[in-house]
Order: sequence, then structure tokens, then C-alpha cells
Amino acid sequence: MSAVLKEELGLALPETISQDEIVQHLAKKIATLLKGNQETLFQIMYRLDVSEKKLNAVIREPDAAFKIAWLVYERQLEKYRSRQQHKATKKDPDKDLEW
Repeated sequence: MSAVLKEELGLALPETISQDEIVQHLAKKIATLLKGNQETLFQIMYRLDVSEKKLNAVIREPDAAFKIAWLVYERQLEKYRSRQQHKATKKDPDKDLEW
């Protein structure tokens, strides 16, 4: 997850970090983008595949940066779990089809 966050949001997170600390770091970066560059924020949210509907529901709230940070965190976690599940269910290649 941290590679995606580093690439998209410029966050360099330590190897060992708690969920709350990740969200706090995200919220700080998102707050900066909300104040100065919302277009960039929306582009990043699109690339991170954060639900536009969920984003629009929280964007005007007083603690929007924190809520958006949670949306990002939850989406990244969802994608990670999906990839792990896909790896676990992926079949070994058919030995008869090997060359």
C-alpha cells in the first residue's frame, strides 16, 4: 500500500506504521490539496479508484480531509485483500500444457 501512496500522494511512510498513523499522514496531505489544488486531489482519487459517490458525500464536511483519508485507506485495503484472495484461488498451470 505504501508504494501506491508514495507514488500518488508523495507520502514516504515508515515500514512499520499503524492504521491510524497512515490515515493521519493521508489526512494532512489531503487537507493541503483540498485548500490549494482540488483538481489534483480529484485526479488522484480517480487513479486510486476511490468511489466518486463516497467522495462527493464527504467533500464538503468540516472534517473532509480525515474522511477522504479513510476512503483512500479503505479502498487500498480492499484492493490488497482482493489481490491476496485472487492469488490464493489462482490455479497452478496445467502441466499438460507446458512446453
